[in-house]
Amino acid sequence: MKDKKVARMRRALKLRQKIKKSGMNRLTVHKTLQHIYAQVISEDGTKTLASASTVQPGIKTDIKSGGNINAATFVGEQIAKKALDAGISEVAFDRSGFKYHGRVKALADAAREAGLKF
Repeated sequence: MKDKKVARMRRALKLRQKIKKSGMNRLTVHKTLQHIYAQVISEDGTKTLASASTVQPGIKTDIKSGGNINAATFVGEQIAKKALDAGISEVAFDRSGFKYHGRVKALADAAREAGLKF
């Protein structure tokens, strides 16, 4: 179990180094078994510009379960809407070392369809 987390953190670190060189705001995703979280973080990594998750009261009431693809799609739409309202249209996608499939892919696809560019 510990080796799996260490491998994920290593993948995340390599990806974040590449994103930092690009100098773009990043859309960061974190998932647990029951929830999914998304944040748009500034170029220098000091500010959270927009956030959405399945634990927020407005989103929690609209979904049945926070740990499925439908919830990830809803969070993706919400984060894109909030980012566009904040004047951010282009981001780098930071999957935090998670594999790009399932809930992570659903969130990314929903954010793209809602208007964010990766």
